[in-house]
Parts: sequence; C-alpha cells; structure tokens
Amino acid sequence: MTELLWDGKYKDGKKTAPIRIALPFQTIETLNESAADRKKRLSSLFNEKQDTGNWYNRLIWGDKKYVLPSLLPEFAGKVNLIYIDPPFNVGADFSFTATIPDHPDTDDDETTTFVKQPSIIEQKAYRDTWGRGLDSYLQWFYETAILLRELLADDGSIYVHLDWHVGHYAKCVLDEVFGYENFRNEIIVKRITKNLQRQFQSIKSLAQGHEYIFWYSKNSEIRFKPILVENPNYELKPDGYWKDFWSNADRPTMRYELLGVKPTSGQWKWAKERAIRAVLNYQEFEKSGFDKLVDYWNETGRNLEFIRKSKNGKIEHWIEPSDTKFIDTLWTDISAYQSGQKEYNTQKSEALLERIIKASSNEGDLVLDCFCGSGTTAAVAEKLNRRWIACDLGRFAIHTTRKRLLGIPHVKPFVVQNLGKYERQQWMQAEFDNPQSRIQQEKAYKNFICELYHAKPLEGYTWIHGVKAGRMIYVGSVEAPVTVEDVKQTILEFWKLVGKEQSIKTNGIDFLGWDFAFELNEIAQEHAKQNKVDVKFKKIPREVLEKKAVEQGDIKFYELAALEVSVEVVGMDVELKLKNFIIPPDDVPEEVLRSVKHWSQWIDYWSVDWNYRNDTFHNEWQSYRTRKEPKIELSARHGYEASGRYTILVKVIDILGNDTTKALQVVIER
Repeated sequence: MTELLWDGKYKDGKKTAPIRIALPFQTIETLNESAADRKKRLSSLFNEKQDTGNWYNRLIWGDKKYVLPSLLPEFAGKVNLIYIDPPFNVGADFSFTATIPDHPDTDDDETTTFVKQPSIIEQKAYRDTWGRGLDSYLQWFYETAILLRELLADDGSIYVHLDWHVGHYAKCVLDEVFGYENFRNEIIVKRITKNLQRQFQSIKSLAQGHEYIFWYSKNSEIRFKPILVENPNYELKPDGYWKDFWSNADRPTMRYELLGVKPTSGQWKWAKERAIRAVLNYQEFEKSGFDKLVDYWNETGRNLEFIRKSKNGKIEHWIEPSDTKFIDTLWTDISAYQSGQKEYNTQKSEALLERIIKASSNEGDLVLDCFCGSGTTAAVAEKLNRRWIACDLGRFAIHTTRKRLLGIPHVKPFVVQNLGKYERQQWMQAEFDNPQSRIQQEKAYKNFICELYHAKPLEGYTWIHGVKAGRMIYVGSVEAPVTVEDVKQTILEFWKLVGKEQSIKTNGIDFLGWDFAFELNEIAQEHAKQNKVDVKFKKIPREVLEKKAVEQGDIKFYELAALEVSVEVVGMDVELKLKNFIIPPDDVPEEVLRSVKHWSQWIDYWSVDWNYRNDTFHNEWQSYRTRKEPKIELSARHGYEASGRYTILVKVIDILGNDTTKALQVVIER
C-alpha cells in the first residue's frame, strides 16, 4: 500500500491510535425549551436518544480529541453529513474580534472593537497541532479523520475544507482513512482577494484565489442528487436549444443506427431505446401543428425528450429551457467566506454551507461540525431542518454560536454541553493513580494544584492545603463545586491554624476551584467579613489538564467576576435589574480596560432561569448584543402562575466570552 509517512505515525511498529475514552456529557444549559418539553425531559432524566422524539440539537464546548470518542457510543454510524474546516494555516485561527459597546448613557451608536487573542488552552491546542510542524499536524488530522469515519453513516458524506498549505497532504490522509475509491470530488471554491500586487514591479507568487473542499463518501456505491444552481443563460435561450447527440467517448455498444446514421467512432449519448423514443416524440411534434417545440413540450407535460436530424445531416437532441443548471466542481459563483462584518476572519459563508447541506443530506438528517467557529454549519442546518451537533474548543466560539442560533426565528430547542467533571476525574485517575489509597491520590492532586499556584503545600490540615505570600490556600475537588459550607469550614480551620501557629502572618484565604456554587460569592463574602477574613475565589483553568501547558508554565488562575442584581416582587410579578458587574483586571487586555467606562459595557449577553431546580440552567429569557442591535436590556420581568418559593438563576456572559452566574431566592404570594 502506498501511504504518507510522518514522524509519530507509528510507534513500536503500530500506527498511533487516537484517544478512545468515552466520557459522559454534562448538559449545562438548555435553550428555547417549552415548559412541557422541560417537564418531559426532567421526568425521563434527559434521555436524548435520537429515536425517542426527544432530540435536542447539541452545542458542545470541548477539545474534539475528547468530544469525538465520547460521541461514538451513541452516534457511531449515525451521522449523515460532516463538514469541517480545521485550522490549516499558521496565524490567528483561534483569535476573534470582540466588541466594546458604547456607554449606555450616550446616544452614540458607535462601538469599539478589538482582537481577543486565543486563550491559553487554545494556544496549547495550536502548539499541539503545529508544534512539530507538518508532522504534528498530520498526526492530529489523521486521528481526527479516523474518529469521524466511525461516526459517519454508511450512506454519509464528509466535506473537508482546506487550502494550499496542507491540502495535498491531507488528501493522502483522507485516501488512507476513507479509501481512495470513496473519494468523490475535489471542489474548488473561491476566496476574496485584494488587488495589492499592482503596486509591485515583481511578485513572488500569484494571489491565492481559491481553496479546496475534499468530498468523500463512506460507501463508493452511494449515489447523490445533482446540485442545481441558477442558470445565467436562461433568458438568452428561453426556447431551449439543439445540441450534437454524438460523443467522443468510446463505447461500441452505443454505435447503433439512428435516423440513417451509424457512427464509426465515438458513441451516441443515450441507449438505443431511449433515443428511438425521442425520435418518435419529435415526429409527433411535427404533426401537432405547434410552431414552437417549447410550446409543445409545455403542453405535453414537460417530460418528453426529442431527437432530430438537422438540415446538414447532424443528429441532435433538444435541451429544454431551464432556470437552473447542474454545477460541476468549480464553485466560482459563491465565496468560501462571509463578506462584510463577521466574528472570525475565517467565518464561512452561509451560501457555501447551504449548498453542501442540501446536496448531501435530507430534512431530519444529522449534521456534524467539530470546528464550528462562529456556528455557520449549525445555523444553516437549523434553517434547513436538519439535526445538528456542533463542537468547538473555544469558549467564545460557543458563545457566538449560541447567540447566532437564538437569532433564528423559531429555533428548535438545543443544549450546551461539556465533559466537565468526568474529564477531570479521568485526568486525576491517570495523573495521580494510587490504588492503595484514595486519600493519597487526593493529597497528590491538591499538592499539585498548590504548586501550580506557586504555593507551598501544607500537611496535616483538612481544609487548608497550602500557603502563598501570607495567604492560606484551599483547593476544591475535581468532582464538585466549592460551596458556602466549604468556605465556612475553611475559615474555622484558618483561625485554629493562626491561633496555633503564632509565627504565621496571614491576610486571608484564596479558594481555588474548578466550579463554584451559584450563591457562593455574595454569601461567602459576607460570612468572611463577619469573621474578619479576606477571601478571594479563583478558578482553576482547564489548561491544568494539559501536560504541555503545565510544563511550559502556561497556567493562570483568574478571580471570579462579581454580579449585583436587584429583585422587586409585586404580586405575582418579579422584576430583575442588573446593578453592577465587576471583572477582575487580570485577564483583560489593557486597551479594553481603557475603553470601558461603565460596568454594563462588560456585558454581552445575559439570561434568566425563572424557576431553577438544581438541574440544568434553563434559558427562559435572554437579552444580548448583536452588530445590528448593540444595545442590551438591563432589566427583565416575569409573571408566575402559582404561589411558592422560587430560585431565580441569572447568567451573564461578558465581552470576553466568560460566564458568571448568580442565584436569587423569591417568595411569590397571591
């Protein structure tokens, strides 16, 4: 077998296989779900099997190397269409343009934009992909292709969008994984170019005006419907036209006699019976009394075919008028990229995805994109009534896609998911495996987090795990959020430690956690104030799970944002007002800090679950900014139908893509 080789493809004589750990997905938010659907979902423990009628489209935040194997148990052989445009160039593939809205007290509608650089986890993914140059890219691409093939249905298609940097190498990998015989086409799609070369007397190369889309099927026997596009010549030939019936192809069985002519080379275009039928149809037209063949064709139902001998003796067949035509592999009528304002430089055009989805799927089919970016694939699939799964590594990509989907009228319910604590459990088991003692495993994990935080681990304490620059350190579990009770117990142990160790000079406690209870910040801060302890809550970043990010010192702990919300209850109605939103400056670009003059400018999106039940956040109301509508509502109202005690959960997403939640308690009485 001819194959492409690269450093890392084989290890000990065997091909390096992708990670195959299947982890459970955690649903962290449902959107556009009716009350009836919510009740049904809760009663069935959210059993989302696609054959139950309970299907929810899925927007998944996570690395595809974990997400794809976790999809296999449910979706192996069930995805009808896959479109991906993986990163294929050196550059800012993970960067995005963020907007700072204007001050709410001004009438100025102008906004300030800035480029948000990739997060550490995205930079790490980029290094993994390109760190060893083409070798690491090809291994990364190869492992992805293997998993995608397993997800693809037997009659499914995959479209892979690339450019000249890696396209020819990737084609070899796709031939190996999907089979050379299953290669359908190389499609050329144009990209917008700027005429910058006119200023130079000489150039190194021509401007890159196109990209490639490689189309493969799972099965070489599968047939597909032709792709029809607008026919620009329709008005020029409204009556149809005649075309030579002879072809220079060479099939002797197609060299029969027709209207007294029998070719000695080449062939007729149709089988003999079909051609004779078309000859008879034309003879009937000549007897019909119609002046124009197109009128006769319309009158007889637009189904007949016609063949004649021209005055010069040539055998011709009639091409009926049509406002559409078959398209070939040269897609110059649409652009690969969205023009005008867009969230990502590489944002694909909806016209491109519409053509692909219509060509290779039917309504109700399942479409997958594991590099969803700004969400073009999901948005078009939604509009065309396909089911979809969209994944991305970037938090901002998930947020952008969520807003884009909510902007579609009557968007069907969808969920936002991640691998959450299950991924962390798997990581801790692998990194700190100690079959003799779970306690020792926990201890090793907490010491590791302390060291990443540049703190000194402490022994012999239950709640305090380290010390750094005079501050005590608490490390949260991989399995559960930091709670108010955790804070209270840590503060108790803090004062015991200070009283016991007179030499310790401390000014507070830093709580490090993967997740934090919704009500934590406000309640815990008040409790800490009463006990004369300064507390800070800092998020353990997901980058901790990545060994290379740890080795290269890329781990940063960021303090939680603080959200202030007022609640007014009038009878059965509740009104919420956002009063303040404070973002710690440690993860904010300097130009952004200078531009923000009012706390509301930080907020890009906020939503409310009016009856949170300690399960999944249920988005029942939202307000968000778009390029067309940059202003945002800062209050929300809701009417309850029954008296009772309710938990209201508010979620805010800032202009950097980070989310902050706050829980509020209300009592409703008639």
